[in-house]
Amino acid sequence: MNQTTTMPILEVTGLSVRYGKVEALHGAALKVAPGQIVSVIGPNGAGKSTLLNAVMGALPVTGHAKGSVRYRGEEVGAVPIEKRVARGMCLVPEKRELFATMSVEDNLVLGAYRRKRAGERDFLDQLGPVFDLFPRLKERRKQAAGTLSGGERQMLAVGRALMGKPDLLMLDEPSLGLAPLIVKEIFHIIARLKGTGVATLLIEQNARAALQISDYGYVLETGELALEGPADELARNPRVIETYLGLAKKTA
Repeated sequence: MNQTTTMPILEVTGLSVRYGKVEALHGAALKVAPGQIVSVIGPNGAGKSTLLNAVMGALPVTGHAKGSVRYRGEEVGAVPIEKRVARGMCLVPEKRELFATMSVEDNLVLGAYRRKRAGERDFLDQLGPVFDLFPRLKERRKQAAGTLSGGERQMLAVGRALMGKPDLLMLDEPSLGLAPLIVKEIFHIIARLKGTGVATLLIEQNARAALQISDYGYVLETGELALEGPADELARNPRVIETYLGLAKKTA
C-alpha cells in the first residue's frame, strides 16, 4: 500500500523526546494508514519503545516530548492517554502486564471494560473473534494467566487489546523472549489482523520477521529514523541486509 494514497490514521512529524539532558528520539516522522502494518526496526536502545510511548502518551514522568502526533487527522499530543484509548488507540507493552492470578477469560473481559463503561451493550462481541484468532486461549480460558507459556501470554496480551476494538494497535517487541517457532506463529497471527481492518504499528528487533508481514517499514538508529520504504524494498536494501538480516540473506 502506498503511504500517500490513503489518509493516515496516524501521522507523526518532528517528534523528539528528551529524558533530562539526554535526547532519546530526534525529529521522528512516520505514517500508518488504515488496515496497514507498519514496522519500526532497529537495534536495542535505538529509541523504538520511546517512540511508541510518546505516540500513546505513556512516557515516564522524566520524559518530555515535542512534535506533532495526529490521529485521524486530529492533534492528540495534549490528549490524556485514557482519551487516546477511548478514541481507538491501543498499546501492547513489551512487558505484557497481564493479571497473573486471573483467568485467561477474565483478562480478556477486562480488555473490554472501557467499552462496557461507555455503555456498549455488545461490549463482549469480540470474545468469539479473539478465540477464533487464538484457539489456544479458548482451550485455556479458565486457566490462570500466570501459568501460560511466554507465547501464550503474548497471545493473551494481543487478544486483550483486541477486545477494545482498537483502530490502531501498537505492539512493542511482541517476539521478545520467545522461541523461533512461537515467533513465527505470533507474526502469522499479526499478519491476519490486516483482514480485520486494524492498523498496526509494530516495534520489533526481529527485522526479518517484521518486514515479512509489513507493508511499510522504518529503520530507527540512535534516536533518528535512518531509512524508510515499502517493506519488501527495505528487505532488499544492502544496508538493512548487512546490519539487520544477516549477510546470508544476500544470496537467498
